[in-house]
Amino acid sequence: MDPALRTAATGMMAQQLRTEVIANNLANVNTTAFKRSRAHFVDLLYQTIQAPSVVAGHDAGVVPAIQVGRGTRLAGVQRLETQGALEQTNRTLDLAINGDGYFQVQLPSGQVAYTRDGSFHVSDQGMLSTSEGYAVAPGIQIPPDAANIAISPAGIVTCTPAQSTQPVELGTIELARFLNPAGLQALGSNLYQATPASGEPAAGLPLDEGLGQIEQGYLESSNVEVVQEMVDMISAMRAYEITSKAVKNSESMAEIANNLIR
Repeated sequence: MDPALRTAATGMMAQQLRTEVIANNLANVNTTAFKRSRAHFVDLLYQTIQAPSVVAGHDAGVVPAIQVGRGTRLAGVQRLETQGALEQTNRTLDLAINGDGYFQVQLPSGQVAYTRDGSFHVSDQGMLSTSEGYAVAPGIQIPPDAANIAISPAGIVTCTPAQSTQPVELGTIELARFLNPAGLQALGSNLYQATPASGEPAAGLPLDEGLGQIEQGYLESSNVEVVQEMVDMISAMRAYEITSKAVKNSESMAEIANNLIR
């Protein structure tokens, strides 16, 4: 096979993958706390046509090697961890993290997952839980007669029981931070899991040790910029079209060469 065909094919595959990443960003433009991703590519090995050589003479010099590239490949899909805008909802159990950190969620398997989606509710067991029914860790029990639930920027949860005027502290929401948040593995449902690439979680209270503060009545929106994604999609489409023309031209050149012997 003509090397140009393989090289151009890798370029078309790269732009297809880039389009898939952009499509996922656009699909999640309204997903709470979603972080946009970016496809990262690297070039493949080069074929050395001629090694470096020394030119003889009084002022001898070195002629650089002649190399021809053989395409590109996907090196990774990078998640951009910039914070999305905080949108006010005025709902008591909607929480947003203003700054660094993740809410901790207890999975049925016993493992701990992490999320920045703070659209919580009270489960039938009275536990503060995610929209998927997973309890927020550490567990916070909300009494059935609780009223005026308040969550401070430091994560302290209080409420006023029935027939009482004094607020009662129910617990404190803890956050976790990672040395490399981009290394977290996405599980879906706005949940992430720690990996060796992310490092071990460092749990703590909001506003302590670089952790952000909790904003009650707010949700973090996605950090997807629709205009930028549309520009990237047009760029990927144009690159795909041009690379496909390289495939057609290479095929046409091979056809001409084959017709020489007829």
